[in-house]
Amino acid sequence: MAILLSDHYYNQRAQHQLRDWQRQMLQEPSFINNLSRKAQQKINSYIPDKIHNAITTAIKQMTRATLFGAGYVSRTPAEATSLQLQEGLVEGRIKFYRHAAAAEGGITGAGGILLGLADFPLLFGFKIKLLFEIAALYGYDVNDYKERLYLLYIFQLAFSSHEHRRDVYQHMTDWETRKQLLPDDINEFNWRSFQQEYRDYIDLAKMAQLIPIIGAPVGAVVNYKLINKLGDTAINAYRMRWQETGRL
Repeated sequence: MAILLSDHYYNQRAQHQLRDWQRQMLQEPSFINNLSRKAQQKINSYIPDKIHNAITTAIKQMTRATLFGAGYVSRTPAEATSLQLQEGLVEGRIKFYRHAAAAEGGITGAGGILLGLADFPLLFGFKIKLLFEIAALYGYDVNDYKERLYLLYIFQLAFSSHEHRRDVYQHMTDWETRKQLLPDDINEFNWRSFQQEYRDYIDLAKMAQLIPIIGAPVGAVVNYKLINKLGDTAINAYRMRWQETGRL
């Protein structure tokens, strides 16, 4: 059973955690990060542009259908007055999607290459739906096009290289001002960078899911960790919004 803290103490602790997270977002890439990045860039340079373009188009269409589809039903924004109470609900949704994604990863991982490939869009859908729910629980209306763009920035922040992550983070600070300058056309979003960063981030972790026998446990563990990473990133991204508007 969760122990309720005073709102003042909870908010102080949240601010401390937020500052730690913000420092991590601005850290310079380590030697290992740079080495890994260069290796991945080298691999990408061998892939023909038409394949990159095909992957970009596929991810763009999948993201637009999931994130901007007219038929997507979103949760009504909560009356977000207590950070502690709202984050209790957020943690509950993260836990739900964590276990759902782990179960899905185990099933598709056990099914070999064909089912393993099916894991990509299924896991992607879990991530986007989780972000929709988290946004609403913090009191933001994702029917607003620019709030949905913020979800894309959270997604990039969670699944990008250190170098790209710092740039994304800078775009998310002082969001209330920055969002006024965002393009009104979703096609102006940098889709190639989005898909390549995401693909590079999960490629090595997910590759083992396609291997017979070990695919099931690998799929379950990796999906669990990826959802956890996204949830933690979203919590701090919305804490930053609350802080900037004086609610934290």
